[in-house]
Amino acid sequence: MIEIVKASSEELYFVQKIAHQTWPVAFSNILTPDQISFMLNWMYDLKALEQQVNEKGHVFLLAKEEDSFLGFAAYEVHCKDQEKTKIHKIYILPGTQGKGIGKKLINHVMDIALSNGDKFLYLNVNRFNEKAISFYKHIGFSEAYREVIDIGNGFIMDDIVMEMELDKIS
Repeated sequence: MIEIVKASSEELYFVQKIAHQTWPVAFSNILTPDQISFMLNWMYDLKALEQQVNEKGHVFLLAKEEDSFLGFAAYEVHCKDQEKTKIHKIYILPGTQGKGIGKKLINHVMDIALSNGDKFLYLNVNRFNEKAISFYKHIGFSEAYREVIDIGNGFIMDDIVMEMELDKIS
């Protein structure tokens, strides 16, 4: 049975480990190896993860089955002082995808968003990540807009921002 738990500071190591196992598979046909390496070091260094929690208000959730962590999500309620919860990150180990773990994590974040009075969930997804886009559409997200973000070192994130209105979900 999959359990969703809030990650402790000590468990951010598992977030980092899952990211390093997932990203090369998820993005091998989308990003260069150099960009994957740059982004993993930029976003998933343990100090960067701690900063996301302690300074930016991100909350990390881990999907746990017995003693194994299979995926994670990071969210922020009232993002940019709006009635919106942002899912900053969500990754599931490649060998465990398709088992409902991603949906379970998103449903958990949705419950938290609703309990905090937020009316929308939103997230960024690489515009070439067709598998993820298809999954998000399947569970109720739709494209809100597109944005290109300069992340430095000559790299950009070319994203679709997808949004889900929560009061339409029952």
